[in-house]
Amino acid sequence: MTESFTIARLAQSAGVHVETVRYYQRLRLIPRPERPVGGVRRYTSSDTERLRFIKRAQAMGFTLGEMSSLLDLKDRRSCRATRQLARAKLQAIDAQLRSLRALRAELAALVAECGSNSDDTQCPVIDRLARRASP
Repeated sequence: MTESFTIARLAQSAGVHVETVRYYQRLRLIPRPERPVGGVRRYTSSDTERLRFIKRAQAMGFTLGEMSSLLDLKDRRSCRATRQLARAKLQAIDAQLRSLRALRAELAALVAECGSNSDDTQCPVIDRLARRASP
């Protein structure tokens, strides 16, 4: 007989909260087992692995929608489609990195400007933010 788990034990095995499991069930990322009459739903080790897969995908930056696609591709064993999805994620991360580098350079320049500012009533960071907030 295969080992089975309660929802609390399933959640604990993957390091998430019970409500996270329920949320993933509502999104159809994890199947919701039938509840026996007068009993408790039981989960299997494959449910545990599926939940861990979701958490690993989340740690790599995949969205819940992308995880749904990944889970579907995992079940179909389609490397080509998975590679396309991963390539798109990599391109999005590269774009975020470029944006973060530009933001870092701008912020570093403002911090340096603040450091050389002798007038404490004027703040280059506040002035820049105020200018950006205007239409």
